[in-house]
Amino acid sequence: MPKPPLEDPAASAARPSRATPTAMGRWIATIGGYTMGSRVLGFLRDILIASSLGAGPVADAFFIAFKLPNFLRRLFAEGAFNAAFVPLFAGELEKNGARAAREFAEEALAALLLLLILVVALGQILMPWLMYGLAPGFSADPEKFDLTVQLTRITFPYILFISLVSLLGGILNSLYKFAAAAATPILLNVCLILSLVVLSRWTETPGHALAVGVSVAGIVQFIWLIVACDRAGIRLRLLWPRLTPRVQRLLVLAAPAAVGAGVAQINLVVDVIIASFLPEGSVSFLYYADRINQLPLGVVGVAVGTALLPLLSRQLRAGETDAAMESQNRALEGALLLALPATAALIVVGGPVVSVLFERGAFTLGNTSATAQALTAFAAGLPAFVLIKVLAPAYFARQDTRTPVRIAILCLATNVALNLALMGPLGHVGIALATSLSGWLNAGLLGLGLYRRGHLRLDRRLRRRSLGFVGASLVMAAALWAIATALDGSLGGSLGLKIGALLALVGAGVIVYFAVARACGAFHPAELRALFRRSASAGEIKNS
Repeated sequence: MPKPPLEDPAASAARPSRATPTAMGRWIATIGGYTMGSRVLGFLRDILIASSLGAGPVADAFFIAFKLPNFLRRLFAEGAFNAAFVPLFAGELEKNGARAAREFAEEALAALLLLLILVVALGQILMPWLMYGLAPGFSADPEKFDLTVQLTRITFPYILFISLVSLLGGILNSLYKFAAAAATPILLNVCLILSLVVLSRWTETPGHALAVGVSVAGIVQFIWLIVACDRAGIRLRLLWPRLTPRVQRLLVLAAPAAVGAGVAQINLVVDVIIASFLPEGSVSFLYYADRINQLPLGVVGVAVGTALLPLLSRQLRAGETDAAMESQNRALEGALLLALPATAALIVVGGPVVSVLFERGAFTLGNTSATAQALTAFAAGLPAFVLIKVLAPAYFARQDTRTPVRIAILCLATNVALNLALMGPLGHVGIALATSLSGWLNAGLLGLGLYRRGHLRLDRRLRRRSLGFVGASLVMAAALWAIATALDGSLGGSLGLKIGALLALVGAGVIVYFAVARACGAFHPAELRALFRRSASAGEIKNS
């Protein structure tokens, strides 16, 4: 039986906003599961890229060309547009019903499409000048600079489609339907893998094939969510763009949120700009290290933030402040449960991880060492990056995007200063370390601001369990170091031995961490099983 359209006042969107921590846990598990699938495919993609391109000039050119649309993808899908649109849409849904929410979404779609067409057109025209800002160091090599401009022009249309995807995903997320939007990055990786394996036979370089794959992926993702929305009964009309009061409010919130929610991504762009002045390969080392660091950040931080924002928005709009505080504490607890051991593991065994994933073909032993050093520096800031994803929604749900932007400006300035101070003695590792340090400053200031306003109160359960997570992570790190030392020969042997040794390390680390966490009362297996129960209690909105 078909689902009712969104404009039907009796649609499921008008249900109460109440949801238990278990429900939020299932949503996080859904998003994290699809994100994990995407990251696994992403590693396969990067393994193929590393084997084909290594860390040479074509690789540097493609990573810059991919950086701009990928940066805007993260900024829109996980940052500015999501932070501004979801609270407004959820508020309309909670207070005025499904019809008003649909009308606002149509107004936003019309305005966003016009803006995106202008941005893409200007970007194509101004690309050479944009490249002087994004990778100024490449100008010393005209051939490399021209190749980067060409590849970036090919990838640039991706911005239009992925921004529309973020709008459709925001609608589905506000209805607590997270699966379809969470699956879209998988399509990106499938398109890039196919372009490298199939299309590269007919293109000038593998970099050209990958650039085409990026734009094709945007179209595929957009069609995917159009179909998903239609199946959910969500059908938006394309209106003539109008600057209505609700669209004006959206723009006012989105502008500062672009910096506030995306400071980590902006810092990475600053890193690339400065790294372009370092020896060849530095951009690639940072890219590969960041890709590994993004696995736990995406699975944990992005998943928690994506599930938390619509829930907080609807709870606060309904006046359920105690429920919102409970949701925030449980989100912090879930984030720290997984982020802290991931940090410890990447710091202790980052070298074997890089070696198993990338060391083959054009990717040499020296490349592995340089990338592993950058990974250690990035991993030191992983808990901060995850906390930013959890703390920022508390501001955005209250339609406060100005405070995060003030914090972001300070953190950006700090990142630039640290980059310039550390790149001399530490090279590309100094750039990664500067990003982590500025991330900790950002997370600390976000938390302090919420605490002073009375919007962040760490309950007894969170404080007690956080100490248990820290202790279990330290014990796990010591165990990993001891096992890695014992397996040193296998970790440096053939690929088969390295894969087996790494799997043994991962398995041992998981067992030690959760055993210690359970022993000290910080983790209970029954809670994990509850996340995957299909049945929903009364008042929950079931994810489809």
